[in-house]
Amino acid sequence: MKHNTQVSEIQVSYSPNLLVDMSIKNSKKSFELMLNEWEQETLQMQEEVKILLLNRNNKVLGIYSLAKGGLTSCVVDVRIILSIALKTLATGIILVHNHPSGNLKPSQADLDITKKLKQSCDLLDISFLDHLIITKDNYFSFADEGLI
Repeated sequence: MKHNTQVSEIQVSYSPNLLVDMSIKNSKKSFELMLNEWEQETLQMQEEVKILLLNRNNKVLGIYSLAKGGLTSCVVDVRIILSIALKTLATGIILVHNHPSGNLKPSQADLDITKKLKQSCDLLDISFLDHLIITKDNYFSFADEGLI
């Protein structure tokens, strides 16, 4: 008996469009851009994770809101981050999340996801440029601290 197996096709659509004509040259520039894009009312109430997507000249392609969590945590799935980067043809990404507590010290979970994302990006030739923890007044850069 012959079986006809049909696999459904995944459809991907994306049209490149620079969010702003801005190049990200350092962590301070990333922080300033992301702080302006964040809902100020929830910055100190709810943890949220976003991805800054960049082209090969570090120009901003877009910002993707990945997840919203509670007061102290948020679920981050590396597979979704990579799928977004691939769909948008981003060659560089910056992961950004807030700490509603105001404490900029990375948690063990922050360190673990940074390591896992770095390894995964390396496999796909995507530059994982930085991971920022932000508050309304300041930020912590994993790249600046030598943690990426």
